[in-house]
Formats: sequence, C-alpha cells, structure tokens
Amino acid sequence: DLTTGGGDIGAGGGRTRLRRMRPWFIWVACFLLTWVLLVITQGWWERIAEHWPIAVAMAIGSYVAGSTPMGGGTIGFPVLVLLFDQPADFGRQFSFLIQSIGMTSAAIYIICTGRALAWRVMLWAGGASCVSLTLTHYLLYPHIAGTAVKITFACIWGGFGLVTLVKLRELLAHHHAPTLNPKCDAVLGLIAGLIGGVASGLTGVGIDMVIYTALVMVYRADLRPAIATSVILMAWNSIVGTTLCVIDGSVEQEVFSNWLAASPVVLFGAPIGAYMVSRIPRGPTLVFVSLLCVLQLFWTISRVGATTKLLLIVTAAVAGMNLVFHLMHAFGRRFRPDPGEEGKSLLEP
Repeated sequence: DLTTGGGDIGAGGGRTRLRRMRPWFIWVACFLLTWVLLVITQGWWERIAEHWPIAVAMAIGSYVAGSTPMGGGTIGFPVLVLLFDQPADFGRQFSFLIQSIGMTSAAIYIICTGRALAWRVMLWAGGASCVSLTLTHYLLYPHIAGTAVKITFACIWGGFGLVTLVKLRELLAHHHAPTLNPKCDAVLGLIAGLIGGVASGLTGVGIDMVIYTALVMVYRADLRPAIATSVILMAWNSIVGTTLCVIDGSVEQEVFSNWLAASPVVLFGAPIGAYMVSRIPRGPTLVFVSLLCVLQLFWTISRVGATTKLLLIVTAAVAGMNLVFHLMHAFGRRFRPDPGEEGKSLLEP
C-alpha cells in the first residue's frame, strides 16, 4: 500500500482522520473569511459577477490540478489567452495566482491525508526550482515576446500530452516505487527542479510536469505518489511566482479580478481532484487531459498564425521533447528494470 494514512476503523478512526485534516480546515476557513471580508468591505461583488466565466472554467481546471500532473494553469492559461484573447503575461500571472490557492489547498490536503511522497526528490527540486524560477522571472522572461510564451506553453504541454498517450499503458502498470539512494534523489531533484523552475518562470506551470515525468520515467514510480509530489511542487512554485509578481507590482487588475472570481472555486476543486485520484481509475482522466493538451497545441498554432517557419519550430520542439522523454524512459528501464520493488526513497523523508 503506497498510502500511509489508511487503516483507521470505526468512530475512533473517523476522529483520527478529522484531527489529521484540521490544518486543511483551518486553511479553508481562514481563506474564506479573508475573501468574504475583502469582497464585502471593498464592494467587489459586481467585479466577481462580471468574471463568472473564469470561475466556471477553473471548476474543471482545479479538478485537473489536483488529480493529474498538470497544474490548473494548464486550463487557465489557454482559457484566458486563447479563448478570452488576453495577453500571454495575463495567463502566466493568473496561473501563478490561482494555483497558489488551489494547488496549495490540494497540497495541504495531500499532506494531511498522509499520502506517499517523493520527499527527498521534492525537497531538492523545491530548492532548485525556487532559484531557477526567480532568475527566469527577472533575467529571461522580460526579454521573451508574448507569442514565444504562447508557443512555449503549447509545445511543453502538447509534447507531454503526446508522450502520455503513447506510454499510458506502461505508466499505469507501475504500482511501486523503486529504491534509490540519497545521492540519486539529490541529483534527479536538482536537475528536475532547475528545468522545471525555468518552465514555470516562463509560462506559470511546468515543474509539476517535469518532476512527474522524472518519477514515472526514471524511477518507474506509481502514478499516485508521482502526481501527489508534482502537486505540492507546483503549489510551491506558484507561491514563489505570485510573491515575485506582487513584489515587483506586475499583477494586472484584470488578472486580480479573474483570480477573485475563481479562487473560492479552486479552493475546493483541487482537493476534490486529489481525493478522486485514489478513488477512480487514473487512465481515463489522463487520456482526457492529454487530449486537451494536444488540442490546445493545434489551437495555439491556429491563433498565432500557422506559417511554415512556425510549424517547423513547433514540430522540432515537440519532437525534441518526446525524444527526451523516450531517452528518460529507456534509461529508467535499464536503471530500474523491476518497477515492482517497493523502496523507501519515495515513501520517507
């Protein structure tokens, strides 16, 4: 059993579970109280009513964020940028802000329920991604055109969607975590964190996909601890990204209005997704979201203009990503040929 919080029986077990969930209930109560007070004192009800479409979209996006290795920004970014025709920077900011609530809520829920996590990998990746995200935010992102950000987002998630569809059957067959030593955990965590932080710094999402891919391809881990670990890391990156945007005063009023309308929805939607990942088959959910990732790739190409140069760039980028995924998969099969060995590396700090 990869979970660590099960086994309580009867009324005593129910009370134990409620005690473990106390931090999540406190978090929800504090956020809702703050949100209601702000809305009432500032008279923001009309602003919320004007932005109800994003709240509806994020009902789906937050469920995806909690139940898959794809953050809520995977839905929020294309909805704002492609459907609502907002600038790419709006999509990036919104991804940070909305995930800092939804994925943080899911992360607290996951920790309270005692889910198995890749603790060592997660801690190394968290530190590395904080550094690379901050550097990307200040040194790289200001020099990247909005169209390039859109294409980067589309290629990252389009490529990930394709490899998930191709490798899905084998990924679903992994049920345990292999044993790896602390040095391997540190190396993998640092590399994944540095790469994921750059992706998050450019698009608002990415560390979740990178760490999940590393865990299931190289470690050949069960999807459940891999997804749970990716959710917590994306929550951390979103908090870092939101903090940076607030510090430099770059949060747009329109982004804040969308966040205001959608934040109470994702507060519950992401934890529901985290709950459902252990209750329903993972295959259909991953197939559905992967198809959405591939669809938004073609949608982005059609919106920015499908020139020959663009098609060549996108094709090369997606092919390159899938080649990297394939090499990781091949390395994992040689490195850990038996995915059935349950180890401590992913189960204990």
